[in-house]
Amino acid sequence: MPIQITKLDSSQADFQSALSALLAFEASTDDAIETAVTAILADVKARGDAAVLEYTNRFDRIPYGGATSMAAFEVSQQELQAALAALPDTQRQALQTAADRVRAFHQRQKQELNGFTYTEADGTVLGQKVTPLDSVGIYVPGGKAAYPSSVLMNAIPAHVAGVGEIIMVVPTPDGVKNQMVLAAAAIAGVTRVITIGGAQAVAALAYGTETITAVDKIVGPGNAYVAAAKRRVFGVVGIDMIAGPSEILVVCDGTTDPDWVAMDLFSQAEHDELAQAILLCPDAAYIARVEASLNKLLPAMPRAATIRTSLTDRGALVKVRDMDEACAIANAIAAEHLEISAEEPQQWADKIRHAGAMFLGRFSSESLGDYCCGPNHVLPTSRTARFSSPLGVYDFQKRSSIIHVSEAGAQTLGKVAAELAYGEGLQAHARSAELRLKSAI
Repeated sequence: MPIQITKLDSSQADFQSALSALLAFEASTDDAIETAVTAILADVKARGDAAVLEYTNRFDRIPYGGATSMAAFEVSQQELQAALAALPDTQRQALQTAADRVRAFHQRQKQELNGFTYTEADGTVLGQKVTPLDSVGIYVPGGKAAYPSSVLMNAIPAHVAGVGEIIMVVPTPDGVKNQMVLAAAAIAGVTRVITIGGAQAVAALAYGTETITAVDKIVGPGNAYVAAAKRRVFGVVGIDMIAGPSEILVVCDGTTDPDWVAMDLFSQAEHDELAQAILLCPDAAYIARVEASLNKLLPAMPRAATIRTSLTDRGALVKVRDMDEACAIANAIAAEHLEISAEEPQQWADKIRHAGAMFLGRFSSESLGDYCCGPNHVLPTSRTARFSSPLGVYDFQKRSSIIHVSEAGAQTLGKVAAELAYGEGLQAHARSAELRLKSAI
């Protein structure tokens, strides 16, 4: 049965409304999930380790009657190194190569910790100091959705930034540990690994328990319970983002093998039924060839049912007037992943302002970025690329302003500050500045 994918044409009068309807996605909040998460957060905050132990035994089905102490969930550095050593050579080498490339890219993002200062003519010194966060919690999905690449992408930037403690939490349903995830933690410089997950893990990282130190920021993907928990603890700790479904937008001039484009669309559609895959192209005949490729290649996909639902419900093949219009539409979509599959991709990339990551040229498949190119695969979704950026070293460093006003500087700045403070009705602010004026002595 052919895939019933949406087909749009930018020349049609109702194109904008049809595109808006296609892009519309609002993460619905499940009242039952919100209620459960609220209760779990409050319980962990009140009872600490005892609550985490109870929920982990229950939700992760820990065998042999469950663990009796939090120590059972701690993974030693020796176990991490053993997991790395035990991997098949091909896996270990691939993981190390990916880690080296991710680290090399993120090293270039690092801001020097001494920041900058400058001295004004009157001796006032102003500047900025850059410091890493003290501690970070990294949430890594477990069970069937175990992603070593997520370990690398979240932990390595934190390590490069100079974060002192990196605590990784990862659920292990039925007590089964994913050895490649543990190996990735060893390579990435994770400080502690604790095999807990869900809202209780987020609560433990945010509030701290007897055995888990509260962190400054929590990053990493998770299920609906994890997302709800991260949303609720924001403010107590920092978070990276609340990610929506995965997205790919392919802008193609019609010169790429249609099988390649079809498989690139599959690469995101296979994530889940809500993922979105869209093609923009000015060549109607080529679009028809891509559609034929989609139907030809789908039966061989292990996740064919998920791909079919994703493409049917949220996918689209869009005929545009030309590549300039394709770029304008791409900016409006602001996709998580944008492939520019064209003969001269740079000329079109210069017209793009909004995208989580741009993949230029027909050989730059999005999947390479997911694993080993080097730039981070934690990207803004749901059009948030209009105002936010990929996860990076800058997310694990913060800036403090430096203000060292000289006596001479206070004579000028004090009058300015006092005038503005009186205008705002804040007399204490004004007097605080005026007391530094020589005329006030």
